[in-house]
Amino acid sequence: QVQLVESGGGLVQPGGSLRLSCAASGFPSAYYTIGWFRQAPGKEREGVSCMRSSRTYYADSVKGRFTISRDNAKNTVYLQMNSLKPEDTAVYYCAADITWTSIWYRPGEYDYWGQGTQVTVSS
Repeated sequence: QVQLVESGGGLVQPGGSLRLSCAASGFPSAYYTIGWFRQAPGKEREGVSCMRSSRTYYADSVKGRFTISRDNAKNTVYLQMNSLKPEDTAVYYCAADITWTSIWYRPGEYDYWGQGTQVTVSS
């Protein structure tokens, strides 16, 4: 059974950092495209970052501030978020798909989703 579980969200002040984790089970995440998405209230879900093998991709809004990485031994993908801004506030989700597409930022390209973790950036 494929399962993705996010953790690491919380409340942080502007300029602070958080590291999100996406623990995968039921499949080898090293062979899948793993994406991080976020959804703020009243807004559509948007792609933040993804990783396919060793290749990484980022939305322009987070480039230079967020870093995606993986630990294959733990079957876990991470999203290190630095220099957080209030506009980064959202529920963050990880997603997985066996295929790769250049439109990695579209939620419809992924078959499997986690339940999400809340990130709030506020003073």
